[in-house]
Amino acid sequence: MVDLPAYHELMWPTLTAVSELGGSGSIGEIAEVVVEREAFTEDQQAVLHNDGPQTEIEYRLAWARTYLKGMGLLTNSKRGVWTLTEDGTALLTDPGLDDNDRRKRIRQLHAKYVTDVRNAQKSKQKQQPKDGTPGGDPTGSASDETADWKQTLLEAVMAAPPDRFERLATRLLREAGFISATVTGRSGDGGIDGLGVYRLSLVSFPVFYQCKRYRGSVGSGAVRDFRGAMAGRGDKGLLITTGSFTADAKGEATRDGAPPVDLIDGDRLCDLLKEYELGVRTEVRQVEDITVDTSFFTEV
Repeated sequence: MVDLPAYHELMWPTLTAVSELGGSGSIGEIAEVVVEREAFTEDQQAVLHNDGPQTEIEYRLAWARTYLKGMGLLTNSKRGVWTLTEDGTALLTDPGLDDNDRRKRIRQLHAKYVTDVRNAQKSKQKQQPKDGTPGGDPTGSASDETADWKQTLLEAVMAAPPDRFERLATRLLREAGFISATVTGRSGDGGIDGLGVYRLSLVSFPVFYQCKRYRGSVGSGAVRDFRGAMAGRGDKGLLITTGSFTADAKGEATRDGAPPVDLIDGDRLCDLLKEYELGVRTEVRQVEDITVDTSFFTEV
């Protein structure tokens, strides 16, 4: 059993992460800072919430942001950018307070907010799970902002035959402007699944890619192995997964002195499939009406 802090224990790290980012940050940026500052292990980052695709840390951070918003310390835009409010900034910059005082103030605000919510919704109160997170879904959370269609889309990709993911990645690269893309995965290839050629103005260069159809997190070891497989063959790599990447994996991908490896996680993959209309149809009315064509992923 991997231990993880409860959502309310992540409120202070979340608030300070937004401050460290300059007063605002995307969900991904905030999560990266918190994971690094709290030194979460790869095992902790790999724990999924209800079998994924969201990790348990992401889920609890979503609740931390939700409560900080309710407490008046953070606010968020429709694009998922979270920003310190005037009260949040004042709390972090008050010269008369030290960090212990600030943590105590957050605990007080949290207790008051929880009481207010319970009093307002007594008839609808849900029992809290044992993990210490409230019931339901956090408002303005990663799951809320990315919407249900992304989970449906990832489940469709996961349900398709294994070789379809490599074919899907190849199709995506072609749609994204690669002049060629070929599945090359075979024994002795060291984990390389394909080779694409990308043209930038008058120059073209090879890009090796690897596809990992995961429900959990891809660690730094996978990035090192992939880079090793490219050694002597090229220095441009693209690692694509349906899951997520740990903070160590992201750090390894951009490590000084090593060829960089670009990473596409499940969330970004969904955005790209939507952008290039691969298995995703968007009908714009007053709001986007997104439909996932699950059969596409078995026929790609």
